[in-house]
Amino acid sequence: MAERMREVFQRELIEVQDRLVELSERVTTIMQKASSAFLNSDVQQAEEAIALGEINEEKALALDELVIRILARQSPVARDLRILVSALRISASLERMGALASHIASIARYRFPQSAVPSSLVATFTEMGKLDVALGQKLTELLRNTDLDQARAIQAEDERVDELHRNVFDIVLADSWKENAMFTVDVTLASRYHERFADHVVDISSKVSYLTTGEWSED
Repeated sequence: MAERMREVFQRELIEVQDRLVELSERVTTIMQKASSAFLNSDVQQAEEAIALGEINEEKALALDELVIRILARQSPVARDLRILVSALRISASLERMGALASHIASIARYRFPQSAVPSSLVATFTEMGKLDVALGQKLTELLRNTDLDQARAIQAEDERVDELHRNVFDIVLADSWKENAMFTVDVTLASRYHERFADHVVDISSKVSYLTTGEWSED
């Protein structure tokens, strides 16, 4: 009986991991569509990103409910408990990543048919979008194949996004910035959403490191 329960538990842990991978794949797609919508004033891409964001929120909630049921039935300890508790926190981060990307898409939708980004910042936001999508793809692989070295590498890869985020603020606050208030609000918010998306990737990679080593680092 105990062996049977353990087999069931292991299958449930695999399902949790599979669902986390699915969430990560979806938030990466949302960011990809949102970035395209924001840069190209593409209202269809914006609507698709927003719809996927709503689906992602529902899927994250369903995963949380699954994890809570497993905790209640199995009473796990040690590493198994770490996996499930971490899954709850990772799920919350992935849900938030989808929401952040959806916010970018919403800016594009609200400004359509006008552009939400001035020409002077198109290159900056193009790079930020590409970096966020690349980080999302790497996160998906990390959740699929938990590798400590890969987790540590990801934690250092959001520095360029932070740099670009600071650059947007420097440009907006400079005396040479002559764009209207709409552009100022749009690019400031969008930059922050891109930066926070990358921050969540780093945060999740830290949790994967914790799963692997059992050691938590506040850094």
